Formats: sequence, C-alpha cells, structure tokens
Amino acid sequence: MKFRTIVTKKGTIILAGKNAKNNEELIKQVEPEEIVLHTVSPGSPFVNIKGKPRLGDVKKAAIFCARHSQDWRDNKKDVKVHKFKGKDVYKRKNMKTGTFEVKNFKIIKVKKKDILKWK
Repeated sequence: MKFRTIVTKKGTIILAGKNAKNNEELIKQVEPEEIVLHTVSPGSPFVNIKGKPRLGDVKKAAIFCARHSQDWRDNKKDVKVHKFKGKDVYKRKNMKTGTFEVKNFKIIKVKKKDILKWK
C-alpha cells in the first residue's frame, strides 16, 4: 500500500500519509464529504477516513494522526488535531509540497493516555 493503513474492527479504512509528497497524493484521493485530520502543529500525516465514519472511527483516526506527529515525538503530551472535510482543503500556487490550507475545522484534543495505548 502506498499509505499507512488501518482497518477498524467495524471495517472502516483509515489512510495516512508517510511524508510531504505522500500527503499530496492522499489529499488528491479524498472525496469532498470524507473526514480528514491533521495536527494543529505542522509535521503530521494527513489522515483520511474512507466513507462515512462509524462510532469511534474519528477518535481512532485522531489518535493515529497524533501518534505519527512531530508534536507527539517532540513533546509527549496531549496533541490537538484539526478535523475537517475534503471539500474544505485547498492549496495555493506557491505552497510547498505537503502543505494545505483548511477553511472549516474543529479541534479534537487527543489525550496522552490514549496515544500511549496505541499499538
């Protein structure tokens, strides 16, 4: 697979980029109504929940995003993650590879204890 991938117990597919170039590819395949996550701080994978999320999928994806972020690597504390839809992601001409802007988002606080439980 070209993305980091997890499949929840309920069968939901969650994809994450591996680097800046891979994040570009990930964002290109996101559908307008699908959920995307990225840490508030720079330096994390973009994470995409394929299809309509089921109960617990957003939390699992947020932990997945936080666990693979530079914020977690450098600070080992709670991580704030932006949650938004594919239609709210855009790129300006001069933005570097793997960088995007988002116009509508919510913030999810991922607790340190939940990240530590990640396997």
